[in-house]
Amino acid sequence: MKKSFGLVLALLFSISLLLSACGGSKNESSSSPSASPSDSSAPASSAAASESAAPSGDSGQKVTLSFWTLFDGGDGANMQALIDEFNKTHPNIEVKNTKLVWGEYYTKLITAVGNGNGPDIGISHTSRLPDLIDQGVATEVDDAAQAAQVDWNSFNQNLLNATVVDGKHYAVPIDTHPFIMYYNKKLLTDAGVLGADGKPVIEPGADGFVKFLTTIHEKLPKITPFALSNTNDDPYRLWWALYHQLGANDVISQDGTKAQVDADKGAKAAQYIQDLYTKGLIKKNDPDFYKNFQSGTAAVMMTGVWATGTWESTKGLDFGAMPIPQIYDQPATWGDSHTIILPATKDNDPAKRQAAITFANWVADNGQIWAKAGHIPSKPSVLEKPEFKALPYRSDYVAVADTVKFMSHSTKSWQIRDLALFKYLNEVWANKMAPADAMGKISTEIDKVLKE
Repeated sequence: MKKSFGLVLALLFSISLLLSACGGSKNESSSSPSASPSDSSAPASSAAASESAAPSGDSGQKVTLSFWTLFDGGDGANMQALIDEFNKTHPNIEVKNTKLVWGEYYTKLITAVGNGNGPDIGISHTSRLPDLIDQGVATEVDDAAQAAQVDWNSFNQNLLNATVVDGKHYAVPIDTHPFIMYYNKKLLTDAGVLGADGKPVIEPGADGFVKFLTTIHEKLPKITPFALSNTNDDPYRLWWALYHQLGANDVISQDGTKAQVDADKGAKAAQYIQDLYTKGLIKKNDPDFYKNFQSGTAAVMMTGVWATGTWESTKGLDFGAMPIPQIYDQPATWGDSHTIILPATKDNDPAKRQAAITFANWVADNGQIWAKAGHIPSKPSVLEKPEFKALPYRSDYVAVADTVKFMSHSTKSWQIRDLALFKYLNEVWANKMAPADAMGKISTEIDKVLKE
């Protein structure tokens, strides 16, 4: 599956398309889950950070590990708190954190590993793993995990399975950051659509959500019922969610050789969203849909869980968070995950690899710290910790971890997203292309990308 590092330049083209970890439109400059705007920077305490059951990976001598991360803001502070606590509680292992700029991270990681100068530990989004595995950057971790006594059954299996390729584990997932819905409690109360339990009153099904938004529109004509970008990431994420709620499979075949877009279901999901735009339920040409919600002029908005920290720090914003409504047959949403990987090194030292996996497993065990930025921890046991339960909002959407639909393992997934899905779905949202026509264009473009 590995290719020569001479192919790095080809991969850099796809990397240049990435503007954020899970998006990159101008309106979403603060929405990258790797650059969370949360200001939760309180350090972890020894009492809050539990010891992993895994051995320390030491043999009497201290093991020093270099760790490259791409986190900034609240995520950066929380990861550093985890590293500091791990180092304090594992005297024979020292993890040294090097923070790279998000936009340069993957390029520098691939280049450094290719030159034999990569770190002992790295971060990868689940969506980026196929690229890193294909380039020989991310290595399989089963031997190290066995030595460190990692229990793979302790992870959310939906998140874990997205990191398994050809039956081998290539990463330790530490979270998922899915697409969810936020709502303004005051505005929903004014529109008469907030229940006594503080949750939106939405009738089930496709018509139910439209009725909910229409009621807000009628009762509060100066308010945006549904704040959403008009292009790229978030409307695509909503389409991806509805496409899978209809029971569709991925947009490429299981063997990754051709398009397999379910045209009928894809068009139905796109038509539903297009109607929200044309009916004025989503504000057209919204210059900043984040600010629209944050300023209290939008009733609901959808984006990734990384926005939770932003809303928490916004004075006077009384909001709630929940999974996106189930519009169709089954619950499903878009999502990605942060994972910890072991990049290839010159000697692939077994002692370092065991220590690295011990650290990765410990981070997952202490997801209550990582969850401060809004992420859902990768281990269900964390959800029962008092420290996690004390965090507001998170428990209202943690169940989404089971229904995240990841893209197939393909080195072309990002090109497919940008060159096919974004391109033609944007035409649908602008009412310049019929949904059925867009599905045909998307299939043709995907086949073209896969043959390149």
